[in-house]
Amino acid sequence: MKIFTDISQIEKKKVVLTIGTFDGLHLGHIDILKSVIQKSEEYSAESLAVTFEPHPRSVVSKDSKIKLLTTLDEKKEIFTELGIENLLIINFTEEFASLSSREFIETYLLSKLNVSEIVVGYDHRFGKNRDGDESKLREIGNEFGFKVSSVSAVKVDDYTISSTKIRNALSLGDLKTANKYLGRFYCFYGDVIKGAGRGRKLGYPTANIDPEKGDKLIPKPGVYLITSNIEGKDYFGLMNIGSRPTFNDIENMLVEVHLLDFNDDIYGKHLRLDLIDRLRDEKKFASKDELMIQIKNDEKKSNEIINLIINSG
Repeated sequence: MKIFTDISQIEKKKVVLTIGTFDGLHLGHIDILKSVIQKSEEYSAESLAVTFEPHPRSVVSKDSKIKLLTTLDEKKEIFTELGIENLLIINFTEEFASLSSREFIETYLLSKLNVSEIVVGYDHRFGKNRDGDESKLREIGNEFGFKVSSVSAVKVDDYTISSTKIRNALSLGDLKTANKYLGRFYCFYGDVIKGAGRGRKLGYPTANIDPEKGDKLIPKPGVYLITSNIEGKDYFGLMNIGSRPTFNDIENMLVEVHLLDFNDDIYGKHLRLDLIDRLRDEKKFASKDELMIQIKNDEKKSNEIINLIINSG
């Protein structure tokens, strides 16, 4: 996939494109991108996704503390896996936000691209004050000679998928719904950093994880079943997100991972953590012995889930 950070970097080419923030790259977004790829083949054109960095809400609503479902690097990875040929990343600034939908289309797209068709989601809006919708886009398309098509909403259990619903589900600890809407396991990346070593003393060595992006959404505190790929091999593990209330020794949120059937030193490694299931809320235990009993129960429950995953294929 070719990646551009300025429209001037793109040589004139025939494209079918879509535009969006694509936070989460959920099943609804995937349908749009698949349509772009299919139509680009029909036109003998190239596929192009146009996205924005940083998240527009962080600029338009200056007090917005938006937490991302997907970082820019994660988006690049997913776009590549889907088969998108070109990605244009537009620096979203206050100046850019002041452009009308027509100014955006003319300045950022038609000036450098031979656009055959633009594919949008059913509720897509863009431009200053969100003045651009499908109807406006069709009006501009009729004037400049490109087609416009929209992709219907994707529903799961009669609920329309959206990034907001996924964000809310993760914040509430509803990992099952979030993963279902995403069509994959929610994940985040982080570096393994030094901790207090308390887990090793208890017989359950843990890796302390420093998430790579401060604006990445970390799910509700609790204990999760995860997988992580280390040197080409996948390992299951237990992850605790919380403040270790049993020991009362930290104020900030901490992410700790205990990998099952794994004993190597991974200090300093950069890990991807895929969240499979949420086992329980974080709890405060009266003693270390009570904590150990709960950890063993967590491991037992995890093994039951792992067996189901393995046996289901």
